[in-house]
Amino acid sequence: MDLISIRDLTKEDVEAYFKKTAEMEKNLASGKKPVSNIVVANLFFEPSTRTSLSFQTAAKRLGADSVVYNASTGSTQKGETLKDTIRIIDGYADLIVIRHPLEGSARLAADVAVHPVINAGDGGNQHPTQTLIDLYTILKCKGKIDGLAVQLVGDLKHARAMRSLLYGLAMFGADVTLVAPKGLEMEKSVIDEVRERFGAKVSERSSLDLKSCDVLYVCRVQKERFSDPYEAEKVQKEFSLHEEDLKDVKKDLIILHPLPKIDEIPESVDRSPHAKYFEQAKYGVPVRMAILYSIIKEAQK
Repeated sequence: MDLISIRDLTKEDVEAYFKKTAEMEKNLASGKKPVSNIVVANLFFEPSTRTSLSFQTAAKRLGADSVVYNASTGSTQKGETLKDTIRIIDGYADLIVIRHPLEGSARLAADVAVHPVINAGDGGNQHPTQTLIDLYTILKCKGKIDGLAVQLVGDLKHARAMRSLLYGLAMFGADVTLVAPKGLEMEKSVIDEVRERFGAKVSERSSLDLKSCDVLYVCRVQKERFSDPYEAEKVQKEFSLHEEDLKDVKKDLIILHPLPKIDEIPESVDRSPHAKYFEQAKYGVPVRMAILYSIIKEAQK
């Protein structure tokens, strides 16, 4: 019943979420609310706009109630352990959504809680619901995922969204190129895993070459995970997308980003027909509606 890692899902599971998301898009249009008497608790120990608000919106659109735990004013400030916090919230809610800076925290919460737990990001580890949004966006924009040339660009060492997405893309047969500044490359064990498990085509570069690219997925430099913030700022300014980079690209290239974007994509690119990241963010509501609905119904069996 939990959703902790994209690794916990099969291709069939992901496709079932896609099908349910399409249903939820129709529900949004009709105003139908298929859930009642359910409380979803959102525990965010890290800052969040899209993930937090889209989960709250998804719950409300479904007909569930959403309660929000504020870590800055909660009892963790008094020294309460994460385990005890989860035990308390588990007694109040029917489902827990958690974001926490420590890798493995979501898995810990799932082990402690009786009710289902959804991982909304645990440190630099996993972000499975973002991956489902990303894959659904690609499918909606391109009509397929298999065989697409996808470039993942940016801080691949710290970005949990990129780590999860590589796995999801490999699962669906995309050809992936990893482009990262020196020292911020994707962990080798992650690459080896998708190659071994899915026979994935994964290559690595240190600079952009977008001529044959179908999907460009950019992420920011994760400054909060750097020991030296000045080094992070330097890399952030040097490693960014520019309008001239898009001159010779395919007409149907799409640019995605998990957001927030800082210096890596200038505002001028937002007006490009290639930019789909705001559309991508909108898909967060129906995709998370599908996730919440599916897990709630499974728990009620």
